[in-house]
Amino acid sequence: MPRWIEKPTIITAAGNKPKQIEEYVGRVNTGREHISVARMISPGGWIEPAQQPEFEEITVVLKGTLVVECADERFEVKAGEGIITSPGEKVRYSTPGDEGAEYIAICLPAFSPATVHRIDE
Repeated sequence: MPRWIEKPTIITAAGNKPKQIEEYVGRVNTGREHISVARMISPGGWIEPAQQPEFEEITVVLKGTLVVECADERFEVKAGEGIITSPGEKVRYSTPGDEGAEYIAICLPAFSPATVHRIDE
């Protein structure tokens, strides 16, 4: 049977500036542990700590540019593009451009503060 999600839950984000996370599906809003789906609205100049998560993350950029740094690679993911990061891979997300970015993040299994493993640098 379909389950209507009337609204997302707003979650506090890590990083140097306020970023809005709207979780539609996941541990907080629907109690789902196998997947999370969230809309991110990230301001220009935002950067988060590096992380080494236990989950796969699939990201689709809707507006702006999201910078994704993995190992020795740096990707500028623009509106209409996507990127997939693997579990156990060190990654850092940022939106250094003035326009920031809006994007959808899907995590398998669902995002959890216990499995994101932020790296203090």
